[in-house]
Formats: sequence, C-alpha cells, structure tokens
Amino acid sequence: MSDKGLPATFENPGLPPHIHRAADDDPRAAKRAERQVAALFTLSIIGTLGFIVSYFAVPNDTTVFIPFIGKTILLNILLGVTLAVSLLGIGFGAVHWAKTLMSDEEVIEERHPIASSDEDRAKAVGILNAGAEQAQLKRRPILKATGATAMGLFALPLGVQLAGSMGNPTKALEESKETIWDVPEGGKPIRLVRDVERTPIKASDVAIGSVFHILPETIKDSKHVLADKAKAAVLLMRLHPSSFANDSLGEKAKSWGYEGIVAYSKICTHVGCPVGLYEQQTHHLLCPCHQSTFDVTRDCNVIFGPAKRALPQLKITVDDEGYLVAPQGFAEPVGPSYWERKK
Repeated sequence: MSDKGLPATFENPGLPPHIHRAADDDPRAAKRAERQVAALFTLSIIGTLGFIVSYFAVPNDTTVFIPFIGKTILLNILLGVTLAVSLLGIGFGAVHWAKTLMSDEEVIEERHPIASSDEDRAKAVGILNAGAEQAQLKRRPILKATGATAMGLFALPLGVQLAGSMGNPTKALEESKETIWDVPEGGKPIRLVRDVERTPIKASDVAIGSVFHILPETIKDSKHVLADKAKAAVLLMRLHPSSFANDSLGEKAKSWGYEGIVAYSKICTHVGCPVGLYEQQTHHLLCPCHQSTFDVTRDCNVIFGPAKRALPQLKITVDDEGYLVAPQGFAEPVGPSYWERKK
C-alpha cells in the first residue's frame, strides 16, 4: 500500500460485461434494423440514378436562386446533392448494419507471427466464413442485394463523367472554329466594344501603346454569354506602323489591322488561359499562367513558353462613323491546342 492508502499496483479488470442490443434478442427489432439498412442502401441507389439523369437531362446553363448562396448553376447543385446522397446512403447503411446487426461480441485474439502455412490459410478462410455468418449475409439476402447494388451503381457516375468528358473530338474542333465574331455572307461587320462597359470604340480612341479588352457588340444578344465570351475575348493594341517586323508575318499582322491597330484572341493557345499582359516596350504579349510569350510585331508568333501556335488575329477596319469593326471572324480556331488540331 502507498502512503495515501492506495494499492501499489492495479489488477487488470478485464472486459466489461457485454450488453446485448435490442436486435440481438428481439427478432422484430432485428427485422426493423434490416429494413432501415435496406432503406439507406435504396436511398443511395436513388441518388446514383439521380446523378446520371441530371448529368444528361439538365442543361449546364440553367440557373437557380438558392438562399444564402445566390444565383448558381442548377446542374452543379444537382450533381453535388445526388452524389452526396449516393455516398452517404452507402456509408450510413454500412455503419447502421454494423451497429445493429453484425456480431457485437468482444473477442481477444493472441497475435502470433504470420506464416504462410496451409493451416493458417485454412484458419483465415474459417474466419472469413465466420464473419460472413456473423454479418448474416445468408439469412438477410435483402441487405446483400441492396448493399451490393448501391456500391456497384456508385461506380457508374465515375464512368459517366469520364465518358462525358471525352466527347466527340471532331465536333469539338468544329465548334471551336465558330465564334460570335463570325459574320454571315453579306452581313454587316461587327463593332468592337469595350469589356466591361460594352461601349463601341473608335480608332481615334486607341493611342500608341494602349491596350483594350474587347468583345463583339453581338455579345448583348447571346444566350450563352460565358461560353461565347470564352471564345470571343480579344486584346486590342496600337503600334507604330514602323514597329512591325519587315517579313511576311509582320506584313500580315499590319494588313489585318488598321493604321497600326491590331486585335488578337485573348485565349492562350497552350491551355486556354487569358493572355492579359502587354509589354509596351518590347511589343510582347505574356500569358501569366505558364509564361508563353507572343511577339505582336510578328503576328503574335510564339517566342517563348509551352504554347505551340500563334494567337489568332481578328481582321479589323472602321465603319462610316469611325468605329472599329470586324468584317469577318477568326481565320483559325481560337483556344488551346490538342492532338486533333493540326494548327
């Protein structure tokens, strides 16, 4: 005994008395728990099917107002909620199954070195069989069916997203060639407007060395503003006519401009980042994301970085009122390069 009357050592009290659960003694409680687990797995199945239906049926430009969040894209909300329901249904069902129906007996197992003998393998198989028996897989087929279905279907959204992201490369290439800068045959040239003010810009407004972020005037009539803006964003700059290179690239850049004013796609040909930095002294455009550098004096040809193509140029002129207009769209697709694209 210690000075304070406490024993010097304590004996191991062992495991506390086992407390039986309601499902251990009452078949009705066990059946009720079985139905609850099956309902959770069924909820997961509904969530997975809802994800697949939403992925194909809901347009990706439909918006909805949600309190405390604001206006957001409906498809993102539906995909997130249905995927959460699918995963939580499996998780809650598995935990509830373990807590209410699986064996609850405390087992003490002495650890021994693992040996790859036939006896040990046979013992492992016996343990697995005992686990299956304790989980009541044979006695409760509804749990086995709904649980296996829920977990099997849960893998489908991953495959659906993979298949959906692959798409049709030929169709994607054709769509990338189309922008709202395109002027139909015999159509009226499209005015250049400032982003974000959406006001037209005159040639006299563009001083040498200045830069403007430009969109087509037709953006106001677009039903898919973000998608159209992503392909139509343009940088407008003015150089002194003598600054252009004295070669075919420089002559082409100058001839597609107006009195030294040139317009190029703002979308980097590497991975589509916005090319928004203009070096006034060197006449270089820089993509701040991966440092691709384009020489404006030579038709925005790549001089540094991972980009493989020059920025597409937008041909411009002026209308009767002196406003800058585009008589035609880009001559080549805008945006990043990929295998199916030859240029």
